[in-house]
Formats: sequence, structure tokens, C-alpha cells
Amino acid sequence: MTNAEQQIIDNTVAYVKQELAQAEGGHDWWHIYRVWKQALHIAGAEKADAFVVSLAALLHDIADAKFHNNDDTIGPAKARDFLLAQNVSEEVIYHVVAIIENVSFKGGKAARKFNSKELDVVQDADRLDAIGAIGIARAFNYGGFKGRALYDPAIQPDLDMDTAQYRSSTAPTINHFYEKLLLLKDRMNTAAGKVLANARHQFMEQYLERFYKEWEGEE
Repeated sequence: MTNAEQQIIDNTVAYVKQELAQAEGGHDWWHIYRVWKQALHIAGAEKADAFVVSLAALLHDIADAKFHNNDDTIGPAKARDFLLAQNVSEEVIYHVVAIIENVSFKGGKAARKFNSKELDVVQDADRLDAIGAIGIARAFNYGGFKGRALYDPAIQPDLDMDTAQYRSSTAPTINHFYEKLLLLKDRMNTAAGKVLANARHQFMEQYLERFYKEWEGEE
């Protein structure tokens, strides 16, 4: 990465920290930080463009739709405006914005409208942060933020939701494991991502087994 590119990355870090200073704990600067570092790790193995990967990872949740009336256009627009102000090339801006527009899960039914090695990398890094120990912590943090129950045996997971239904769901947090988190292992793009996802997936399965036993007072 050139000195000029590194300066843009440094400026982007400062911008994201400022924009997400009051964000919910599962979607704050530290989520961005983890995705960024994980994405760079995977990018090295995949020989992806580290500059594009860094910018996309840092800006991928600059205005997460679920915190902005489910408007998917705000985040890409904010990212584009910021990158234009940094004199980033139009080619790189197009690529970064396309990644941001296609990276999220959205209920798992929306097909990607753009493909690149860099999108594969950033999407895997973002999904890895949604599973494993961190993913469990984030799920319950967001559930508490939204006032959701931990678990209700009478409310079964819904695997047939479209994007709108997925985003408006008020189901208990445990349901989210089945509606998203446990599905991610088989939706990873890269070889490195798949290896990391397998270990995190196993941890979640062990956690759920223990959760149900404790729920029923068996352990």
C-alpha cells in the first residue's frame, strides 16, 4: 500500500470512529475494527486488493440500514461522498460502494448483484464477526438493545422470511441463531473463511446445547 493510500485509510478510520461513536455495541467501531483486521488477514491468503478491502471493511456499516429506517441507500451514499472528498479514484469508489451494497445478509434471500474477490473477503470477515463467541455476544447485545426476549419455546424460528420480514422481526434472540448465525458456515466464500467459520460454528452449537440444558435446569 502506498503512503497516499495509507493516509486515506488513516482518515477513514478517524471518520468511522467519529460517525459510530454512539452506535449500538454490536455495530460500533469495534465491530468495524474486527471486520477490518479479519478482512486483511483473509485478503492476504486470497491475494485480494488490500486497499479496496480496507476501505470497504471500514465503511461497510457507516449507516447500517437497520438503524436508518431500513434505507439501504444511505450507507453507500455516505461512503461515496467521503471517498470523493478523499480524492479516491472513481474506479476504487465504484468497487467499494458495490461491496457495501452487497455485503449484508438481509435475511439470506437477496442475491448479490456484484461479484469480486474483494467482496468475497469483506463479506466473509463480516459474517465471521456474526458467529462464534463474538457473534453470540453481539446477538444478545442487539436483542437487549431492541428489548427482545432471550428465548421463548413457543415461538419457533422462521426460515422463510423475506428481507422486510427479517428486518422487522421481534422474535427472541435464540431464534436469530437459526434464522442467520447457524446458516453462515455454509455461505462463506473463501477457503480461509470456511476454516474459521467451521470452528466458530461448532462453538455456537456447543453453546446452544448448554443453553437448553440450563434453561430446563438440567445443568
